[in-house]
Amino acid sequence: MRMYDILAKKRDGGILTDEQIQFFIDGYVSGAIPDYQASALLMAIFLKGMTPHETAALTRSMAQSGDLVDLSSIDGIKVDKHSTGGVGDKTTLIVAPVVASLGVRVAKMSGRGLGHTGGTVDKLESIPGFRTTLDREAFFDVVRRVGVSVIGQSGNLAPADKKLYALRDVTATVNSIPLIASSIMSKKIAAGSDRILLDVKTGSGAFMKTLEDSIALAKEMVSIGEHVGRRTVALITDMDRPLGCAIGNALEVREACETLQGRGPADLTEVCIELAANMLWLAEKGELAQCRSLARQQIANGEAFAKLKEMVQAQGGDTSVLDDPEKFAPPNVCYEVLAQREGFLYAMDTEKCGIASVELGAGREKKEDPIDYSAGIVLRKKVGDFVRKGEVLASFYSSEESKCRTAEQTFTQALRIQDARPEQTALIHTRVTAQGVEMGNRS
Repeated sequence: MRMYDILAKKRDGGILTDEQIQFFIDGYVSGAIPDYQASALLMAIFLKGMTPHETAALTRSMAQSGDLVDLSSIDGIKVDKHSTGGVGDKTTLIVAPVVASLGVRVAKMSGRGLGHTGGTVDKLESIPGFRTTLDREAFFDVVRRVGVSVIGQSGNLAPADKKLYALRDVTATVNSIPLIASSIMSKKIAAGSDRILLDVKTGSGAFMKTLEDSIALAKEMVSIGEHVGRRTVALITDMDRPLGCAIGNALEVREACETLQGRGPADLTEVCIELAANMLWLAEKGELAQCRSLARQQIANGEAFAKLKEMVQAQGGDTSVLDDPEKFAPPNVCYEVLAQREGFLYAMDTEKCGIASVELGAGREKKEDPIDYSAGIVLRKKVGDFVRKGEVLASFYSSEESKCRTAEQTFTQALRIQDARPEQTALIHTRVTAQGVEMGNRS
C-alpha cells in the first residue's frame, strides 16, 4: 500500500477503505508518513469531504492510536458529556453531580481552556487542593466510591489527534466537519464510556457560528458514535450570549454551587436540566420528561450539591469554599463597567466577552500561559435587560487595574444597547439522535 495512491484517490473524490485509513494513521503516528503527505491528505479531505463510514473509520483509528480506557470494571452504564466550548460554560460542574446522585457513573476526562473558551480542569483547579491528575486506578476508585470523577486528559490518549490537530492548525484545514468530528469523538471513544452526550454550541461565542453548521457537526458526531457502538445524542445549545453570569474560574465554581442549591441563573439552570435529563435518558432512567423531573428533584433536595462536595473531597479539594465561596482567594482589583447610554441590552458578542475575560487573566492565549483563578467577569445585565446610563453592566476582577481598562475596551465593543427590546431566542435549539433532528422538540 502506498500513501501516494491514497492521496490520489481522495484528491479525485474517491472513498477510502478502512485499511487505507488505518495505514495512514499508523504511518503518521509512527513517523513513517511525513507531514507533507499528511497535509496533502488533510487538504483533500477538506475539499472533497468524507462519507459517514469513512469518518467513523478515521475516528476509530485515531482512538486506537494510543491508550484505550477500559471502564468495564466499573458497574453500571457510564455516560460521558462533551461540550464544544463556550463562555461561562460551567455545566459539567452541575450536570455531572446531578446524574451521579441518581446512580449514573460519570468518569470524565476534561480539557483546559484556550483562547476565549474556558476549561473545566482550570475551573476545578481553582478549588484549593483539588487534584485533576490521578492515575488510572485512583480515577476508577473515585468513580466506584463517589459515582463521579473529573480529571484532566492523561496518558497517551488519541495521539493521532494531537499530531493531526497541530498540522490542521497550520495548513488551513481546521474548519472541516469530518476532521472536527473525528478529533472530538476519537478522544471520547478512547475515554471508554458506554454512552455519550454532546453539547454542541452555536452562535457568536461558539466554534460553529451558525445553527446549520452546528447541526451538521452534531449529525456527524452522532453518526460516528453509533457506527462504533456508542449510543450518542447531541443537543444544540445557544452561545450567542454567555451562559449564566460568571465568566472565570473561581467565579464559575461559585455560580455552579449556587445553581446546585437552586439559586442559579435561569438560563444556566435550564440548560443544565436539559443536559442532565438527556444523560439520564441515555442511562435508561426513564423518558425525557421523567428525567427532567429527576434532575430538578436532585437540585431541590440537595443531593446533587452534596455529590459535588463528595467528589471534591475525594480528589483532595477543600470543600469549605463550596459552602462559603468568600473563602476563595480574593482578587486584587474590582472594577465596574458602566453603561454609556440608556436602552435595552440588545446583543452581546460572546467571543469578545471571553476575550475580555482572558485579558483580565482568567484564560490563556498559549498553552503555557499562567491563569489567575480569581480573575473574570460577573455580568450584572443580560441580553434583554433595560439599562440606564451609569448603571453597572459588569464587574471585572483582576490582579491589575490596567488589565481591567484593556478588557473594558474589548467588552464594550461586544455590547449593543438599542431602544428596541430584542426578540427572545431559544437556549436549546435542537436535539440530534440516530433517528434524526428534532427541531424544538422538548417532549
